Amino acid sequence: MHWLTRIVFLILMLLSIWSISLILESTKSLKITEKMLGIDEASQFIRTKNWDALRSWTLKQDGIHVGTLRAALETHSKNASQIDRAVRSYLTLEKIELEKGLTPLATLGSNAPFIGLFGTVLGIIQAFGALGSSVQGNTSSIMIGISEALIATAIGLFVAIPAVVAYNYLSRKLKLIILRCESLRDLYLSRVE
Repeated sequence: MHWLTRIVFLILMLLSIWSISLILESTKSLKITEKMLGIDEASQFIRTKNWDALRSWTLKQDGIHVGTLRAALETHSKNASQIDRAVRSYLTLEKIELEKGLTPLATLGSNAPFIGLFGTVLGIIQAFGALGSSVQGNTSSIMIGISEALIATAIGLFVAIPAVVAYNYLSRKLKLIILRCESLRDLYLSRVE
C-alpha cells in the first residue's frame, strides 16, 4: 500500500471514530434535554394563572423547559416584549450549547466522501503507475491499486452516511425541543397579558 493511501485511510478511520463519539455525545445530551417531565403540570399552572405554584415547580424541576419558564418568571414583568426577549435569549444560549456536536457532524458528512475520493484517485494513479511499469501478465499490482481505490471510497462513505443521518435526526430532535419550549413561552405570554 502506498504511504499516501495509508495516510488517507488513517485520516478516514480517525474521522469515523470522531464521528461516532460526536453522535453518542450529542444523542446523550439531547436525550437528557428531551425529558420534559411535568410539562403538563406546568401548563396547567399557567392556564389557571397559579404563578406561585409555577414558581415553586420551577425550583424543584430541571430541564430546558423549566429554564424557559424560569427565564419568563425572572423578568418579574407582565410586559410581553420583555418576557419574550428573556426567553429567546435563554433558548438561544441553550441551542448554541446543544448544537455544538452538530456542526462537526455536518462537516464530516459533507467532506468525508471527498477524502475517500482523494484516496480513490491515489489508488487509481498507483494502478496506472503499476500498469505502465508492469511486465505483460503481471496484473497483481494493478489490482491492488484498484482495490485500494475502492476501499478508500467505501470508507469515505462509511464515515459520511452515519454522520449525515445522525445530523438530520439530531437536528430534527433539537428543533422539536425548542418548539415545545417556545410553545410554553407562548402559553405563558397568553396568560400574563
